[in-house]
Amino acid sequence: MLVITCPGQGAQKSGFLRSFLELETFSAQIDELAAGSGIDLRLHGTESDDETIKDTALAQPLLVAAAIACARELDVTPAFVAGHSVGEIAAAQIAGILSPAEAMRFVAVRGTGMAAAAAQTPTGMSAVVGGEPADVLAAIEAAGASPANVNGGGQTVAAGSLDALTALAENPPERARVIPLSVAGAFHTEYMRPATTELVEPARTLDVNDPAVPILTNADGTVVDSGAAYVELLVKQVTSPVRWDLCQETLLEAGVTGLIELVPGGTLTGIARRAMKGVETFAIKSAADLDGAREFASAHA
Repeated sequence: MLVITCPGQGAQKSGFLRSFLELETFSAQIDELAAGSGIDLRLHGTESDDETIKDTALAQPLLVAAAIACARELDVTPAFVAGHSVGEIAAAQIAGILSPAEAMRFVAVRGTGMAAAAAQTPTGMSAVVGGEPADVLAAIEAAGASPANVNGGGQTVAAGSLDALTALAENPPERARVIPLSVAGAFHTEYMRPATTELVEPARTLDVNDPAVPILTNADGTVVDSGAAYVELLVKQVTSPVRWDLCQETLLEAGVTGLIELVPGGTLTGIARRAMKGVETFAIKSAADLDGAREFASAHA
């Protein structure tokens, strides 16, 4: 049983689309998706440096477009699809809830709104790796930050002011490391409230279908049967914690045996290797991985 997953912000790397754009069909898809976002995805996926694509307004459309185009190129039907944070918008398109153009229009508003919200106050995010879960949550709260992503596998991401994250780094939980992340704001916290407000009206105008493939929500890890309900959750998700740990629990309970992470793969497969023992993983990092991913998918269909 196979799940296809879509990574979230922070997974992007300079030049990560270069090999894919050598594929004629992928290249054409990226150009179509760029038109929907108003962003030069080709430039930012090949030439822009890491600091440039750290910009939320660029990173989010770039990641969603990459996942959508990669899923089309892969051309397999999974038992489940799930996205992490902004990856949920790509997952919504892959599941058939949104058209590619609607997904890009929505993520462009999300990315711009979250970038503007992040610019109001210096904030960021840090991964806390290791430690006892209760100790980690207590240390994050004591520092004045929030648990924005509860990823499972011994990883929780704290978000908040830069002062709060510095305090957390200076007083880490026992047997844990605090690692700053390459993101430009305290996502999935109340700092992002202005972005939620900006998404409400665009969400109402989306042409939404019910999912053709079972899709999980970051809100609580459950399967959502209604496209309209899923879009509502996408809006709320901007200020709500990502419960990727619960998504993984649902997949384990369902009997998933294989997990593919679309480009730029590596983050979610890394978490899965720790949190989903016995589940095989495959990260798509370059175009050369596509044939192997198709074979992996066939083995787990």
